Amino acid sequence: MYLLGIDIGTSSIKVSAVDIHTQKSVATAQYPDDEAEIKSVQSGWAEQSPEDWWSNTQKAISKLNATGLFDPEQIRAIGIAYQMHGLVVVDKNQNILRDSIIWCDSRAVAIGEKAFDEIGNELCLSHLLNSPGNFTASKLAWVKNNEQEIYKKIDKVMLPGDFIAMKLTGKVTTSISALSEGIFWDFKEDEVSEAVLDYYGIDSRLIPDLYPLFSEHGNLKDDIAAQLGLKKGIPVAYKSGDQPNNALSLNVLKPGEVAATAGTSGVIYGVSDELTYDLQSRVNTFAHVTYSKENKYTGVLLCINGTGSMYRWAKNNFAPQIPYSELNVSAASAPIGSRGIKVLPFGNGAERMLGNKYTGAQFLGIDLNIHTQADIFRAVQEGIAFSFRYGLDIMRENGMEPKVIRAGKANLFLSTVFTQTFVDVTGVPVELYENDGSVGAALGAGIGSGIFENAEAAFKNHEMIKRVEPKNIAEYEPIYQDWKKILIKAL
Repeated sequence: MYLLGIDIGTSSIKVSAVDIHTQKSVATAQYPDDEAEIKSVQSGWAEQSPEDWWSNTQKAISKLNATGLFDPEQIRAIGIAYQMHGLVVVDKNQNILRDSIIWCDSRAVAIGEKAFDEIGNELCLSHLLNSPGNFTASKLAWVKNNEQEIYKKIDKVMLPGDFIAMKLTGKVTTSISALSEGIFWDFKEDEVSEAVLDYYGIDSRLIPDLYPLFSEHGNLKDDIAAQLGLKKGIPVAYKSGDQPNNALSLNVLKPGEVAATAGTSGVIYGVSDELTYDLQSRVNTFAHVTYSKENKYTGVLLCINGTGSMYRWAKNNFAPQIPYSELNVSAASAPIGSRGIKVLPFGNGAERMLGNKYTGAQFLGIDLNIHTQADIFRAVQEGIAFSFRYGLDIMRENGMEPKVIRAGKANLFLSTVFTQTFVDVTGVPVELYENDGSVGAALGAGIGSGIFENAEAAFKNHEMIKRVEPKNIAEYEPIYQDWKKILIKAL
């Protein structure tokens, strides 16, 4: 028997079939092969079509089934991970009303900042654990203020994973974790935030029915099952934002455990048993996948928009024909510090850890007589690692002191330069695992459907690949401090 995991990423949809007994992936597929489009009709705006997500999900599942490595009829449950904070709105017939305003869109920054002041800073932080900021509720308020005819037709507000679950099952649900990432959840009152709904003038009927995160959120419709070659009626038993899901897939479930990822965006995500918040809302606290009213486990999340997106931009513009693997080898031939080049990787929208400021990506110190492609690509990776250190220091201010960080051996963590720089500049060892968001979503479905008794049972075969220890801390510290001075000057 198998579990199906679907990961709704910004770049593509990835799916995996996971063997229930070994807890390992037997087949994976993604669609499209090239990176999906982000629509940006104005500077700072970022949208994607939910219907494209659905079309790409179907194509990815078809590719998965075509591998012949498993029997699709033996899939027993479906789990979904998804890009966080996106706004999806549908009418009463479940038709999409507009493209999704996705996580890196900055248009609602001013709306959220005004709400933070007018609702009250203390109330927002103590009840929401965040400023309303540029999150889903503020994006919805932007639609209400600027697209009134669309807003009047809205029947339900969803996050990206809720939309895919709706297409599979015909049912619209949400969870505490999902509402918290949209800044709709009041942690003190343990209910949807009346303060946010009242301030923005949002009708509570737009919020979907609330279900436990690990539970049956609907059953696969007969016509969709036939179309996808799956057994009709199987449950969608798990839905989670990509970063809580990444933590789950790394078995980061208990207070004090910390995960990291460096894909399109970069994240450090630590689990806490306290309702903590940053006074400036530079890092954010959401309900973790293991959150309950009895055990209030939260995820403290540092997000950097410009990580893999920065590396992709550099590759596309400086070395479009060279694979990432070769660029990583080339970067390793340059010395620590990239012979003086400094890179600020903040060119993908307003950065929360920078107080929702937008500096743009910057290259500094290039000498046309000495610097090479290797220096440039090492500098890009070092600049991204330095941004993680800057954010981790904010997390440390708020009581998060990781002794080790777990990460999947994927994306930028495939680079020895980036991984070692990350470890050296943060001073924290990294444990690398075979890790995949779609596999984590599949195992989450196993928990939600009752196939696994609990999360510990779902990850009993979890094995570390490699542990990377710091070795160049003294050499990197002054280089980082020089980089930090450049960043502070740019803010």
